[in-house]
Amino acid sequence: MGLVYPYKDTIFAEISLIMIVDSLKGFERYLNLHSRFAAAYEFLKKNPPESLEAGEYPIKGREVYCTIWEGEAKGLELPKLEVHDSYIDVHILIDGTETIGLRDRGRCMGDNTSYDRDKDIAFLEEEPESFVTLGPGNIAIVFPYDAHAPLIGTGKIKKAVIKVLM
Repeated sequence: MGLVYPYKDTIFAEISLIMIVDSLKGFERYLNLHSRFAAAYEFLKKNPPESLEAGEYPIKGREVYCTIWEGEAKGLELPKLEVHDSYIDVHILIDGTETIGLRDRGRCMGDNTSYDRDKDIAFLEEEPESFVTLGPGNIAIVFPYDAHAPLIGTGKIKKAVIKVLM
């Protein structure tokens, strides 16, 4: 089955959004963008990401969960863009420096791209058009229409990714 893009005409919170970059302290500002963000926020208040070991942490079943990842960045060569149909990603950098490449999904040619429904991911051939660099304490809220290439950089990275079901 080819890639499906179910949210191309969706408007969130009555505004059209692109990936949001802020600090973890600023996450509270965005709770009204999705009803499940409150569960993620409460989890983060009770469980500071830097205190968590690598692994997966259920927050609200498969509707909201957190994965802590620790490892080496992928280097400076551009990785493939990834997209998700079912989840919003909230990337939280805990340690290191990470650059994320971005491209509007609507500008990608994903019609014949293989989509892994179980992992909610597809990889696209296009390259990012812009980049954002995160430092410890920064967040990036990545919506289904944001094609993104995470883990660009060198050195060790520790990060949390909270998955929020659309």
